[in-house]
Amino acid sequence: MQQNRFQVAGYLAAKPELRFLPSGTKVANARMGETYRFKGKDQKTETHTNWHRLTFYNELADLAISFEQGDNLFAEGSLQQRQFTPADGSKRTVSEIVVKSCHLIAPLRNASGSDAVGQGTDAPEASTNENNESSETFQHNWPL
Repeated sequence: MQQNRFQVAGYLAAKPELRFLPSGTKVANARMGETYRFKGKDQKTETHTNWHRLTFYNELADLAISFEQGDNLFAEGSLQQRQFTPADGSKRTVSEIVVKSCHLIAPLRNASGSDAVGQGTDAPEASTNENNESSETFQHNWPL
């Protein structure tokens, strides 16, 4: 059995950027940070942040560009490595999460304290779970 499933929740470092592949496929890229705390050897609380590259294709790319820097996002997808050669001629390898579904945990709050997402926009409708927390879910079903 083989399985490549990756789940991560964190905060977007910047607004996702939209681009197009030569084939015309839409791609949005973003970086997400997830921080955890632990006690070090001297019993002081320390923090560490892991950074993840997120890649959204097609319809998810359209939705991803509606996210803002600082949004708290849950993403699920597969981990992929790819190589490329930039203009300087050196080979580079990057690891990224190809997002297949994502869930907006909490949108960025603006200075007035209201949600920045959904104010006069065509944002997807939010649902409410049993804890009365608002959430939005975006999913793309890829063929197996």
